[in-house]
Amino acid sequence: MGYTHEEVEKYFDSYLLRASTALNLSKEDLLKTLTKQYDGFCFEVTAKQKVFSPWSLLNFFAAPGLGFCDYWFESGGRPSVLLEYVKSHSIRDPKEYGREKTISLASLSGSSDVESLSDIGLFTQAGYLTIKAVEYGNTVFLDYPNLEVKRAMAQLYTELLLKGKVAGQVGAGDIVRVLNNDDPEEVFHILNRLFTAIDYQSYPVTDEASVRAFIQVYLAGAGLDPKVERYNAHGRSDLEVNVGARLWVFELKTAHEGKSADAALQEAINQLTSRRYGEQDAVGKLERVALVFSLRERRFVRWAAVPET
Repeated sequence: MGYTHEEVEKYFDSYLLRASTALNLSKEDLLKTLTKQYDGFCFEVTAKQKVFSPWSLLNFFAAPGLGFCDYWFESGGRPSVLLEYVKSHSIRDPKEYGREKTISLASLSGSSDVESLSDIGLFTQAGYLTIKAVEYGNTVFLDYPNLEVKRAMAQLYTELLLKGKVAGQVGAGDIVRVLNNDDPEEVFHILNRLFTAIDYQSYPVTDEASVRAFIQVYLAGAGLDPKVERYNAHGRSDLEVNVGARLWVFELKTAHEGKSADAALQEAINQLTSRRYGEQDAVGKLERVALVFSLRERRFVRWAAVPET
C-alpha cells in the first residue's frame, strides 16, 4: 500500500543522498518536503501508521533534479468514474474543498460498490481523502493526505467551476508569477478574469464564504498551499498563502444591498490593520490586500494594499 517513513530511510538511503545533492538540500529538509508532498496515506483505525505513495516517490527518485513534481494523476488519480460521480453528487460543490469531512467507520469499511458508496466514501477509496483520526469509536475524520493530492483535488474543482476549462484558458493561469512579482493590482485583475469565467448557474457566488472558497481552490490548483481563517491573537484572517519569501494575506468583503463597496473596503482595511494579520510570521515580505467583491456585478470592484503598521 505504500512505504513507511522508516522504510524510505532504510532502503532508499542512496537515493536520498542523490536527491539531496541534486536539489542542494540537507537530508533532513529533503525528508520534510517529501513527507509534505507524497506521504500521509493512512488505512488503519489507529491513524498512526502513514505511508508514502510508491508511484510518486519512485518517480521522484528516478529524476530528483526535476524537483517535487505532482505524479498523482499519472497513477490513475483521476478515474472517469470519479469525475462522472462528482458532477451529480453533493461533494461536487467546490465550497466543500476546505471543510472538515467525517464518515462512520461502518460506512467507510462497507460496500465498495460505486452506487451505494457515499461521496466521502468514494473519495476515500479513490485516495483523495485519507484517515486522520478515529474518535468516539466510530467517527472517522478525513482530510487530503498530502500536498500533491490536495492540488489534484483543487484542479478537479477548478475545472468544475470553469465548465471543463483550466485557469490558463480563461486568462488566469499565471497567478504564481503575479504573486512572485509583488503586484497586488494584477492580482485584482487576474481574480476578476477567473470569476468572470465561473459557471454561475451551477456555482453562484452568494456570499463571502463562496468568494473565499473559490479563491482557495484556484490557488491550490495552481500549486500553492493557501490557508483560510488562520488564527492569531487578534482574530482570523480570511486567506493566507506563502509564495517564495512573501506571505500574502487577503481580507475579503462583499458589496451588496445595504453595504457599499467603499464601506466594505474600509472595513477590510481596518480589519487588516487592527488585527495585525500575518505579522505573527517571520517572512521576507508581508503583502496584505483588501478585496471587495460585488454580488450584483459578479466581480471585484475595489482593492487596496495595506502596509504593515
